[in-house]
Order: sequence, then structure tokens, then C-alpha cells
Amino acid sequence: MLPYAAYLRVYEPLAAYPEPERGAWAAYASAPERALEAGTLAQEHTDALLRLIAVPPIVAPAREDRRAYVRHAANQLYICPCETRLRSWQQFQRFAAGTPAGLMDAFVPPAVAEEILAAFTAWQQCGGAMVTHIRTSTWHIPAAWFAPFDVAERRLVLHGEPVPVEDQPAGKHAAPPAAAPSAAPIAEATRTLVYLTSMVQARRRVARAVAVIRRSLGDGDVLADIDDLGRWIEEFHPHSLVELDYGGLVHLLDDAALQADQSVAEVAAALTGLETGQEELTMAMYKRLTGRWKSVQARESAN
Repeated sequence: MLPYAAYLRVYEPLAAYPEPERGAWAAYASAPERALEAGTLAQEHTDALLRLIAVPPIVAPAREDRRAYVRHAANQLYICPCETRLRSWQQFQRFAAGTPAGLMDAFVPPAVAEEILAAFTAWQQCGGAMVTHIRTSTWHIPAAWFAPFDVAERRLVLHGEPVPVEDQPAGKHAAPPAAAPSAAPIAEATRTLVYLTSMVQARRRVARAVAVIRRSLGDGDVLADIDDLGRWIEEFHPHSLVELDYGGLVHLLDDAALQADQSVAEVAAALTGLETGQEELTMAMYKRLTGRWKSVQARESAN
């Protein structure tokens, strides 16, 4: 889990968890020493760094993380488990599959890699859960991740103060970013950009996106990405909450760029353009969206 990452999270209602897990999460959520949500993410980053600099590196914790992100809404308690070990296993498996053996050895000693992959295989063979409540994307946000949300569900905080919606560019005709990614990372922890919606709304919007893209563009990477997202959110309780958190990516954008970022509105407008045959609108929104995130992702090669 790198600091320059965004997160897509699903918070399930407490009732969705079986006992004794339900009782454990209820006690966790009410514990006075429980870290706040922002603290949970910071602790995840700290723990990941400590594992990375260990000799040899610790690819995944020995035991599953028993921390979670917690939300309260409409007198309901919602839990999003961190599942750090499972996520680490999955990320390492993808890394190992896409990295040449000689290069792989430079990152992780062969004995450690074999041990990790063996532990993950054993977990799978024992029927361990494979679906995580959190998806992570480093250095950019996939376009499909914006589809479940609406512009009205946006919450921007700058320097500890929420920015009123009326002070933010909004709607499908929002101006492009007023500022490119800043020359140096911005370190304030009090800058956040989050979208939060209900699972019902998320599924409805994603289903619409799948239908529009399949009808207009047919099979391809765009359809595969949004279809995969739709299958993932179907794994969870229908009364869950879905959250897009820009996470550490806010450190790569200055205040003006965050205020001008209307990626959710642009994806919605692009879909409307496909649906109504307005090709120019679709292309304009697509170019605006991809241009923004390519400029952010370019920071990876600079690091």
C-alpha cells in the first residue's frame, strides 16, 4: 500500500457479518481507543513501510489485520475490514506473475516469495475468502471507479475545512483543472476528496454503464473494466455503502486542481453522450478525463 494510492471501499452493515465476527466488529467500533478513519489509513501506510524496509522484506503480515474503517449512517453501523494480509497476498501474486524471475529476486528473496505464495495457496485450498472489501489503485484512478457515483455525493475537504458544494465547479460542463499536478507532493493530511453512495445507487449506475457501453462500444477493455466492477459490488450486502477515496493522490494535486476535478461528472456525461448519440460530448469528456489522470500518472515515472 503506497502513499500515492486511491481506494474503492465497501462498508457492509454490521448485520451482514456472522457471529462471532459481528460481535468482534461491534466491540471494535465502540472501543474508545479505536483510531479514526484517517488514522486507520495512516497506520496502514506506516505498517506497509515497516514491512517493506524489513530485512528480508515482509510481503504480508503473518496474521490478518483486525482493524477496519467504520462509518455510521442513519443509525446504522457499517464496517469495511482492512484485510491487509489477503490484499497483500493478492497484490504480490499479481506482481510475481508480471515480473521476470531475475528481476523478482532483486525485490524479494526466492525463499520468501515461495513461502508467501505457498501460504496464499494453502489459504485458497482451505476455502478462505478471496473477495476483499477494498480495491487499491496507485498513481491514478481507473475510469470505471467513477461510474457508481454522482456529483452530489462529492465531499472535498481542504486544510481541515469542508468546501461547500456551491464553491466547487460542478456538472458536466465543469471547467478543466485550473492547475496541473504540483511540482512537489503536498503533505497536508487534512485534504481529502471522497464520494460516498448507497449500494443500491452504485449497482443501478454501474448496470446502466454496462448496458450503454455494451450497446455502443461492444466488447473491449472499457466494458471489461466496468463489468468487473459490477461483479465485485454484487458480492456484498445490498444495503452496503460504497466509497471512493482519493487517498494519497490528493498529495499530487494542489487545491485548485482538486476543486476543478470533476471526473465523476465527466464519466456520467460521457455515458450520456454514448446513450444519446452525442459523439462530440463523449469524446470531449473522455479526453478531459484521460488527460487529467495521465498527467497524474506521469508522476510515477518521475519517482
